Amino acid sequence: MAAEPKRLVHEFSQCIHDVTAESVDGLLDEFYHDDAGWYGPEPINELNGVESIAQGCWKPLLTGFPDLETNDYILLEDEFEGEEWVSTAGTFVGTFDEDWLGIPATGHTTWIQYGALYRVVDEKIAETRILFDVLDVMRQAGYRFIPALAPEVVRPGPATQDGLLFDEQEGSESKQTLQLVEDMIFEGLGSYDGENLDVMDMDTYWHEDFMWYGPAGIGTTRGVDGFQEFHQGPWLEAFPDRGTGGNAIRVAEGDYCAWTAWPSGETTHCGDGLFGLPSTGETVTFRVIDFWRREGDLLAENWVFIDIIDLLNQMGVDVFGRLRNNPGAVQWPGTQ
Repeated sequence: MAAEPKRLVHEFSQCIHDVTAESVDGLLDEFYHDDAGWYGPEPINELNGVESIAQGCWKPLLTGFPDLETNDYILLEDEFEGEEWVSTAGTFVGTFDEDWLGIPATGHTTWIQYGALYRVVDEKIAETRILFDVLDVMRQAGYRFIPALAPEVVRPGPATQDGLLFDEQEGSESKQTLQLVEDMIFEGLGSYDGENLDVMDMDTYWHEDFMWYGPAGIGTTRGVDGFQEFHQGPWLEAFPDRGTGGNAIRVAEGDYCAWTAWPSGETTHCGDGLFGLPSTGETVTFRVIDFWRREGDLLAENWVFIDIIDLLNQMGVDVFGRLRNNPGAVQWPGTQ
């Protein structure tokens, strides 16, 4: 087993294809601390200990997709507040043979998009923070709960195809990446006045044709104009007082950066229109994992994982309840 944290996590990822729901316990015993913590999307949420992680996450997943394999396209490692974190983004792919989380199986090839951070202690994983795009699995299975403003796609890896950082990166490059992301978050996004998107001056941080790869329910956009029209504008109209995640875990290596907190922010749902839903006036929290790729002095790509189902629950829409109680009402015409 690889001892270096980055290679440890990647090796665990690659071993998924070689185990089954019946044998995954042994893999977890090899790579995880017995009392490891696991934080994931609705409806799995929080798991504690290897047995709980096996029963709550991996056994159902490998039962639903018995030929599951992992394709990471970003792999980076950095220290945050004295602890070692490894971050990955990519897709699981497998045949949807059995129902998963109450989502009816399709028998078709299905992609499960994910982003994750792993805290590694003494050559084993002590903590996992991971978001699967569960809403996107529902989309692929033929169920639609909310309209998306932009195209929903299986997010590609970096355009430069260099996201798996096995070799040591130049420290100055990593610092530049992290500084650019922090400036964009705290000085750019943090300057929003509640009315005018232009005050955030996104052109200072983003390439003209940057790609923003969003989750199901939002979609993927290109350039600052597309980002603001199809995501940032509707999002800030609904959540104008959203924070910037100042307590977030943030790690960078080379041209890449990853960022998360649990939750990643708190805000008031006080604007109408996002997802076609009226304002509730309620305080909601976000679960978000972000990845960025820097190119020169600007950010060129951003992969965004948001637990939309958890957010919808807080906005009064029970996605799993609707799927369970009236699946025909949310099934696309022509699907089986």
